[in-house]
Amino acid sequence: MRKDYKLLIFDWDGTLIDSQHGIVSCMKSAMRDVGLPVLNDDEIQNIIGLGLYEAITTLYPNVTEDHYTKLVDRYRHHFLSMEQSLPFEGVPAALNQLYAQGYVMAVATGKGRVGLERALQSIQFGHVFKATRCADETQSKPHPQMLYEILDELQVSAESALMVGDTEYDLAMAQSAEVDCVAVSYGVHDIERLHQYSPVQTLNHFSELLPWLSTDY
Repeated sequence: MRKDYKLLIFDWDGTLIDSQHGIVSCMKSAMRDVGLPVLNDDEIQNIIGLGLYEAITTLYPNVTEDHYTKLVDRYRHHFLSMEQSLPFEGVPAALNQLYAQGYVMAVATGKGRVGLERALQSIQFGHVFKATRCADETQSKPHPQMLYEILDELQVSAESALMVGDTEYDLAMAQSAEVDCVAVSYGVHDIERLHQYSPVQTLNHFSELLPWLSTDY
């Protein structure tokens, strides 16, 4: 029989929201603004899911503090100026169905708090999340601290929680926290990268999550 998961924790960008193209565009604009070499799309997509500090220092290992500060400022300027990215097809309906079924849900994201709050205000399903954690208020993925804090806040055991994400950072975080994970194949990282973390299920479409959770084996 499948585990009786009580808490579902979701990554944001690339799992719920189709935002990778916007993130890449904003990062490239910021790179041009501060005079850093403009990296290619694949290099930038690879860091989606990390906190901004970890993302930038991964892209530019020898970046100076001045360049880092300016790049963060310009990235935030471009990101907060663009139109909000839309949810992937099926996400709003599926989340509302999960909410109606009584699942407790949370978000663990590499976004900053300002960006997440802005995004939550623009969608129709923000009410379903009982807890959220952002990379600028705790440890960035793949460190498990985000999950530890969510589990503690909601008083749910790791055995009763499930992490859903599209990057190896999400799944490595879950593995470290001893939380089961589900990989989505439509996000940023290739599914082969995710399978090394032994997800309990792979989703090709977000709407597949509820039927899978509802099926006993």
